Amino acid sequence: MLGLWHRTETPAALWALLPSALVPGYQTRQPATADANRCGQWLAARVLLHQLLAEAFPAPPGAIWLRNAASGRPELCGAAPPAAAVSLSHSGEWAAALVSTAGPVGVDIELVRDKAQRLASKFLNAPETAAAARTPTPAHYTLLWSAKETLYKLANRRGLLFKTQLLLGTFVAAGAGTIPGTLLVEGQATRHLICYCQPAAGYVLTYASN
Repeated sequence: MLGLWHRTETPAALWALLPSALVPGYQTRQPATADANRCGQWLAARVLLHQLLAEAFPAPPGAIWLRNAASGRPELCGAAPPAAAVSLSHSGEWAAALVSTAGPVGVDIELVRDKAQRLASKFLNAPETAAAARTPTPAHYTLLWSAKETLYKLANRRGLLFKTQLLLGTFVAAGAGTIPGTLLVEGQATRHLICYCQPAAGYVLTYASN
């Protein structure tokens, strides 16, 4: 299940939308240095997640909650099925959540900026750089960055190199579509299709599952 949340609420309003039994635990996990905007993004992703969980799993409110595993990946605890997996993302006014009962998933939402284009040499290899040069816009480079972020989350491994272990194949950019991706981990290559779209003006969304 994929969900999107357009955040217009204050942090106080978002706290009230979480299962009340889970609020104390989430308050201890909230990033200590977050300003009001970052706090709102963090909360919106979790409010969205719990709305998806209420639809996906027959469990009482608050019976499933979120924590970070040792790898840093968010994981579901409590009454969630053993193979359940989740991925969260937020940027600007939007949050995204992806829930699966069949293993790892990855989702990323990005506000289009020129940062990805300026830093392209840090995360694109030579073939990817050559392909990207045919569509030299901030939106396209943001899409490429987002696709690699989704692959990174899907892999669930710390320390992967974006240029050499998270690879993107060729595709014809459109408003929505798929990007072929390859993960190179411990000498093994796995191939995935990364879905993408524009959920709102000025944003890109990518997501993938095993």
